[in-house]
Order: sequence, then structure tokens, then C-alpha cells
Amino acid sequence: MTGERRGETETETETIARKAQRMEESRKRRRESAWYGLGMFGLVGWSVAIPIVAGIALGIWIDRRWPGEVSWTLTLLITGAAVGAMNAWYWVQREGRDD
Repeated sequence: MTGERRGETETETETIARKAQRMEESRKRRRESAWYGLGMFGLVGWSVAIPIVAGIALGIWIDRRWPGEVSWTLTLLITGAAVGAMNAWYWVQREGRDD
């Protein structure tokens, strides 16, 4: 399978290499856009917010169900914040790698 390019014939390997190069350049440009940054900001925000809110909800439920000296709401809030921070770190590291 050959294609014509500026009067020259191009082998299938050259076509694949050219398309791969264009795809790589496109990925680099996309990462530099403002929308990519806003998307990453939202991803990190949700990856922190969800464990915190889940910890608070679970803590409130436990405190109402089995009252005691320990505030499970506060304990699970802190645990959710720690899990959220680790989750955010994971996503930032994953997206920060040069593919």
C-alpha cells in the first residue's frame, strides 16, 4: 500500500512513521492548552473532594449509629483528606510523565 506525496511514492512504513510523528506533536500541543490545565485542575479537585465528603458522610452515620467518645466524623475527615492527597499525587504524577 503506497501513497502519493508531492510526486513521490511513500512506503507503508514511512506513512506510519509520519502519522505517528504528527500524533505525538498533536499530543504535545494539546497538553499546553488552557483547557488541559483546567481539566487537570478539576480532576485533582474531585480526587480530593470525593474521599473527604465520603469520609464525612460515613463518620456522621457512625457517630449517629454508635455514639462514643471518639468523633468518627473528624477521624474519617482526616483519613479522607489523606486518601485524597495521595490520590491527587498519583494523578499529577501520572499526567506529568513524558509519554
